Amino acid sequence: METTGFETELSLFKYDTLERLPPAYRDLSADERTDRIETAKELLGDDVIILGHNYQRREIVEHADFIGDSYELSKRAAEADASYVIFCGVTFMAESADIITDDEQTVILPSMEASCPMAGMAEALQVDAAWAKITEKIPGEEIIPITYMNSYADLKAFCAEQGGLVCTSSNAHKAFEWAFDRGETVLFLPDKHLGENTAHRLGMADSTVEWNPWAPESTDGDVADADVVLWDGYCQVHERFRVEHIEEVRNQHADANVIVHPECRREVVEAADVSGSTSTICSTIENAEPGETWAIGTEIHLTNHLQRWHPNVNVIPLCGDSCMDCNAMRQIDPNYLTWVLEELLEDRERNVISVAPDEAELAQVALDRMLEV
Repeated sequence: METTGFETELSLFKYDTLERLPPAYRDLSADERTDRIETAKELLGDDVIILGHNYQRREIVEHADFIGDSYELSKRAAEADASYVIFCGVTFMAESADIITDDEQTVILPSMEASCPMAGMAEALQVDAAWAKITEKIPGEEIIPITYMNSYADLKAFCAEQGGLVCTSSNAHKAFEWAFDRGETVLFLPDKHLGENTAHRLGMADSTVEWNPWAPESTDGDVADADVVLWDGYCQVHERFRVEHIEEVRNQHADANVIVHPECRREVVEAADVSGSTSTICSTIENAEPGETWAIGTEIHLTNHLQRWHPNVNVIPLCGDSCMDCNAMRQIDPNYLTWVLEELLEDRERNVISVAPDEAELAQVALDRMLEV
């Protein structure tokens, strides 16, 4: 990097020491792996904590000590006394857990393949190159970068070093306000839809421009006139939802309420009744009246969980059979979980996620700034 004071590399190579599932674990039956997971958990006791993201399949969350969204789970890990944190999520989540947990705690990501595509759309090296171009186009103005929690640690560190911070889908609007108290322009990444929805919430819908990192010449001319520069990245799950899906649900269920994640397209958020984070979605269903119908526009496994957890509410997926799971989350399967737990029984740590100290220190600054808002 030229503009930052720490070394980094593409995420593809950052964790190239992570291992694949050994052949002996590839053909376990459902009953066998369930028994072995529970046995390993019992033997390891308080030395291990298993975190299951909301988007994980049932076979994972049923073994989790805590279920939630990424930052909520990282805080759970930091509050625990466990020596080992098994994070059943994706790479950037495990990194966040490593940043905020004690040095004595080890974070393990069961599968090396669990890498969020959206986080990969804004590599720190790529952002560094774009930053030079963007700052050149807006001379004399203070640009504040904000990265969504769904990003790698080195990008969080980059934002900290450039005077910016991290945000979640719940507090993005507060992060924007924090940034505009300190600068004239916000660079928001990697999710353009969350950025656009947040700008709209703050009455800045006409002051945004998308920055295409693959073809920056297509946006260079507009950057100087924009208050919010949106990085052209997106969640492959949430971008699938369309207004037609909402119309179809309402045609089939006249009394249906629709709630979607703010990573969805702007027109989908506008057409829905409610927009909110995974925590908001969960609390909305939890507080729904018996018999109410709620169509949910988010990753299908969370919808499936809510159907089981709240049988008195009619919970349906917004896009029916077209809804799909997150490919990255799918990589965490019970066979991988069995393997990493049984390796710990033999005092072998597999697939450890460890953020470099300089990156971790800066990323913590960006997280601390988020807690200020």
